Amino acid sequence: MDKTVPKHIRLKQEIKSWIDNGTLRSGDLLPSENDIAQRFQMSRQTVRQALGALEQEGLLSRQQGKGTYVSESFTPAQTAEAEFTEPKTIGVLTTYISDYIFPHIVRGIESELRRHGYRLVLSSTDNDKERERESLEMLLREPLSGLIVEPTRSALGNPNFSYYASLDYKGIPYLMINETYPELNCPYVKLDDELGGYLAAEHLLRLGHRSVAGFFKTDDMQGVQRLKGFLRAHHELGVPLRPELIVQYKTEDKQHTPHQAALRLLAESEQRPTAFVCYNDELAVRLLDAARSQGLSVPGQLSLVGFDDSPLATATEVKLTTLVHPKTVMGEASARLLIQMIERRRTTGTSREAEGGEDATVEPIVYKPELVVRESSAPPAGQT
Repeated sequence: MDKTVPKHIRLKQEIKSWIDNGTLRSGDLLPSENDIAQRFQMSRQTVRQALGALEQEGLLSRQQGKGTYVSESFTPAQTAEAEFTEPKTIGVLTTYISDYIFPHIVRGIESELRRHGYRLVLSSTDNDKERERESLEMLLREPLSGLIVEPTRSALGNPNFSYYASLDYKGIPYLMINETYPELNCPYVKLDDELGGYLAAEHLLRLGHRSVAGFFKTDDMQGVQRLKGFLRAHHELGVPLRPELIVQYKTEDKQHTPHQAALRLLAESEQRPTAFVCYNDELAVRLLDAARSQGLSVPGQLSLVGFDDSPLATATEVKLTTLVHPKTVMGEASARLLIQMIERRRTTGTSREAEGGEDATVEPIVYKPELVVRESSAPPAGQT
């Protein structure tokens, strides 16, 4: 085999030749991964990449617990027509596509992929784990070069782990955006959400607020980390936090639970909070309406801090103080990082493990949030 060609491509060509010359026929069982690795002096990861690529092309089929077989539907003549080049299709799986900040993220990914000649296959989970499973099944039927995934409800575990294991088995590079599933050893591109929650609370506490309520989602790690930062700011600045000022909610309750909790807190006469830290700008706008319904002015009687610096932050007459989410930049960076992983695999024959077992971990990208101070935050009434 030509030594200038990456190892997994050389092995892929060799196995195709077994089918072409009749050494292997439709329905035949291939040697085990260990046997192939020993025969050609390659790592099992390289063998998995070659077998995964042939499985994507439809030449092989894997049966759990039995082994890998030559597909019944392929003949030697058909294998001669198959290209040895890799596909140039990248899948993108996000929780949402057309809502909130997600169009900006997808636009960044798409523009970077287009510049490098890649096609994009886009799917969304609507923040539902069953939909994530369905989307992963659909995407794995595509001849993918790689995959970008925003995990669905990342704080609630990963029931779809087997599909990510399948990506590893097939040698398909993938990375996560916004958050990651902790059990997956894959690269990710995200914001430092804990620091964002800290900066939001610190801003209000340094303005003099001593009764700050925080509203955070519990089913994604962004909300968990933002709450963690919110609590850390109170601790470090020595400001006691009343338990009732922490409001937590799940995605399915986002339209009602935070709004109702805000109304209850604002109805208190003696211990009414003077400021809110909100999970995101979308919620901040909703709680701005709650304040108005109680006859309270922002920021005169209530300060608000959002998160993400979305278009909503400047869409109302009261412009929101908020934390910047990189959005488009994050999308571009995730696409560039994945393309680098794909190109490395093509040139070295490895994906997330280097040949010979050497560590080739791709460093994650973590953005530091920036606080943008606008009209919605000010010192408490009576302070300057």
